[in-house]
Amino acid sequence: MAGSIARNRLSLPQQYLFLQRSKTISGEGVLGPGRLEWRFQAQPTPLSRSYQVTLVLQRDGTPDVRVVDPDLRLLAGGRDLPHIYHDPDRLCLFLPGTGQWDASKRLDLTIIPWTHLWLIYFEEWLVSDDWKGGGKHPGEDDPDEGNRALRRSLHRMR
Repeated sequence: MAGSIARNRLSLPQQYLFLQRSKTISGEGVLGPGRLEWRFQAQPTPLSRSYQVTLVLQRDGTPDVRVVDPDLRLLAGGRDLPHIYHDPDRLCLFLPGTGQWDASKRLDLTIIPWTHLWLIYFEEWLVSDDWKGGGKHPGEDDPDEGNRALRRSLHRMR
């Protein structure tokens, strides 16, 4: 299995080219030795504020996505930010090791849309104080697993 992932791994120049040529996203970036940086504006809905986002991918690394502006902590008004990695604050967009994202997958078709989706859940959380985006961090138990299993069972009964 590991060999197939390595064989299908997209290079940083390939990822950069996909980002540049995307018809659905826009932004600008820098491609350097072993590192890709892409900066883009994200406005997840027509009623949303605009966010300045930076995505960094190092060779053999995982995407590092940060909202540069506005300051998410300031928007949260002192509440702990949901569903992020800390020091520095980075968006938690997928669970590592599960195959949700690996280097064979295009950033423009995964990480960028997932960033918009995360921001939709964030904006809803700002109002409701309830994170509805699901997910979990490595090592955490998933309290919704039983609920998901129940929903799948009910769906099969239809």
